[in-house]
Amino acid sequence: MREPSLNTNTNLKSGFTIRQIAIIGVMTAATCILAPFSIPIGPVPISLTNLVIYFALYLLGTKDAVISYLVYLLIGLVGVPVFSGFTSGPEKLFGPTGGYLIGFIPMAIIAGIFIDKFTSKRLLCLAGMILGTLVCYLCGTAWLAFQANLGFKAALFAGVIPFLPGDLIKMILAMVMGPQIRNQLQRANLR
Repeated sequence: MREPSLNTNTNLKSGFTIRQIAIIGVMTAATCILAPFSIPIGPVPISLTNLVIYFALYLLGTKDAVISYLVYLLIGLVGVPVFSGFTSGPEKLFGPTGGYLIGFIPMAIIAGIFIDKFTSKRLLCLAGMILGTLVCYLCGTAWLAFQANLGFKAALFAGVIPFLPGDLIKMILAMVMGPQIRNQLQRANLR
């Protein structure tokens, strides 16, 4: 009698392969590990969350990267301290900085469309990350202004302006390193 072999490309009832689930899980874990480390500089801390999302887009593609991020949000929502500053729960997700956490979803979708479609055209990928990040900034700033009773300009200076240089560096890192890591994963038949 032969032993059944485990084919990692086998589709499960969910429509995902075992390989997809494993890679989504690895990127979710990376987000859970890196996102809590933050530098408080005001009401909105500097975090590595968007950097992990940019890399996930290159490594997983848009759909799986967004799923990975949504799983991360659910983990934080139920109380595991994976948000910036090792926080969690609905009060963080729906608090003053929650608009940025939610804004990462459209950011990932917009940037991911560009990265999936123009993988070899770095400047177009960068343009997609910039556009997606602008949408995230808009969502987060509007929510911060509402939650903290700030004017839009004050919220912009609290939640966007200090982050522009660092976020641009994160985008450039992802734009330079993401395709290289993606190629290595493809050579290893992991993507």
